[in-house]
Amino acid sequence: MPKTSPRIGAHTPTSGGMAKRAIAYAETIGAEAIQVFTSNPRGWAMPETNHEADALFREKATALDIETYVHAPFLINLGSPTEGTYLNSLASTEYSLKRGKEIGALGVVVHTGSAVNEDFIDKAWKQIHKGMMPILNALTNDAPMLLLEPTAGQGQSLVKRLEDLENYLKALEYHPKVGICLDTCHVFAAGHDIAKKGGMKETLDLLVQVAGIERIQLIHANDSMDVCGALKDRHQNIGDGFIGVDPFAELLKHPAVVNAPLILETPGMEPEHGKEVALLKKLRA
Repeated sequence: MPKTSPRIGAHTPTSGGMAKRAIAYAETIGAEAIQVFTSNPRGWAMPETNHEADALFREKATALDIETYVHAPFLINLGSPTEGTYLNSLASTEYSLKRGKEIGALGVVVHTGSAVNEDFIDKAWKQIHKGMMPILNALTNDAPMLLLEPTAGQGQSLVKRLEDLENYLKALEYHPKVGICLDTCHVFAAGHDIAKKGGMKETLDLLVQVAGIERIQLIHANDSMDVCGALKDRHQNIGDGFIGVDPFAELLKHPAVVNAPLILETPGMEPEHGKEVALLKKLRA
């Protein structure tokens, strides 16, 4: 465990192999935690497991004391009124949880999704319950947590604001393997003003009230290209957007994030992410 918490890191590329590319990237930028894709994030393909590659990755991550998280594919929408999308979403979520366990990940992030049509919202909650409970109940103690990530509040989003997470947690029977991943850009876009003084604390206090401090497992640390409440998911480098640097200092001092690593999903590669990791570590000190 690093001397100070929470851990700080970034989403890392995996082209050329996770054990090689993701680990080298993490070392270059000084990451203490990383997030990876275990399959194409814009498709439904579920590649066969390469056990040797997984073992090598786990070995390297453990040796360097790097915590790992998986981001499930973006296509997943457990609230979809289209049966094919719903069934693919269940299969992809289950696959991502399996892959997470195989690489030693602590959590698997999935977007909370949308009912698409207003008249489908009630049915969406029912199908999420029906499809996800068997998957959650089959998870072993050493399996990663499923981390719900609220989106930017656009359209018929099932979680338009943090208060709506209560419906999702109810649909999943407050299962102990369900946690929350808070994306700072998304929550800002959805209308929670984390840029104003005290706004980040207010928002995190609300999240604790809705979900419980023990469920807050991961933070996606992103600035925003757009103003508060714009309902647009456009990430910006920290300090270059409408959120600014100060709210992240507020975030790092909040007790709710002590065990929730900060993962950057901002534009750029090693040079930019290296600077941002250093900035967040400075704010954490």
